[in-house]
Amino acid sequence: MNKDNRTENMIKAMTYQYPDQIPIHVSLLPAAWLKKGPELRRLAADYPDVLENVPPEGEVPIPDSYHYGSFTDEWDCVWRNLEEGMESIVTVHPVKTAEDIRNLKIPENRDGRLPHGFMYLRLLDLRGFEEAMIDFAEESEELQILIDKVLEYNMIQLDVALPNMGEIAYFGDDLGMQNGLAIGADKWRRYLKPCFKQLYEKVRKTGRYVYMHTDGCIYEIMPDLVECGVNMINPQFRANGLDNLVRVCKGKIPINLDLDRQLFPFATPSEVEAHILECVEALYLPEGGLSLNVELNYEVPVENVAAIFDTLRKVRHYKG
Repeated sequence: MNKDNRTENMIKAMTYQYPDQIPIHVSLLPAAWLKKGPELRRLAADYPDVLENVPPEGEVPIPDSYHYGSFTDEWDCVWRNLEEGMESIVTVHPVKTAEDIRNLKIPENRDGRLPHGFMYLRLLDLRGFEEAMIDFAEESEELQILIDKVLEYNMIQLDVALPNMGEIAYFGDDLGMQNGLAIGADKWRRYLKPCFKQLYEKVRKTGRYVYMHTDGCIYEIMPDLVECGVNMINPQFRANGLDNLVRVCKGKIPINLDLDRQLFPFATPSEVEAHILECVEALYLPEGGLSLNVELNYEVPVENVAAIFDTLRKVRHYKG
């Protein structure tokens, strides 16, 4: 299936227009290619229909934030990374006081970049988790000032990015923890929902579709994300639970289900197959609403990677 057909099939899945097959998306972290490149390339040769974008040997593309070491972003957040090919984390949060919030200037760059964590996580990157949680608990005036500044910057960046976006606009921001939202659903609706609504409505007005990746337990606000303009959500299996995803989403909210990456390193190949089949059997509808997503790193045994690929090859043609 070529790129145009894949996009068309994905749009059918997210709009309940009877996709030709269940869309599947498989990605391997750069660290996996660096550590297990020869094994993975041999395996990829047997599954060209499942794993695409295989990097040539010795030419693993590594995004800037996946390099070993540290760097400072446009907001003066300092990111640090201990392993080449893995994502960095923020270790220095520059906005330490209420006065810092009031004096904060939005970055001057206008490169159209809206990275993962562009709205909610950006607040945590700037303030640090504990200070950000205090901000939300106390609901200070400065909290809204900070949110407004981050949103202003994102709206400017979105104006730059929109002309280069395809039919589907992809966004990512992790809103949940393992058992729910750190700030709770009510405060998320009060403070963050208007931000995502403003951003995504701007995209939808251009005729594009909105896809949102978001880690953590977020099933209670998934209907809110749809109200914000999201056409398809990428939730995690483990954090949300299959029963909750069936109850909240099946036939109502299209999802690109992030299969259980915590299971894959430790399961047997048969357990991997059973997990994927269970998800498809529970969530499949012939009219659509389901896509499957797999992200893998080097800790997943190659035999389990093969089992994942085998099973995805089978279930993409599932008819129930």
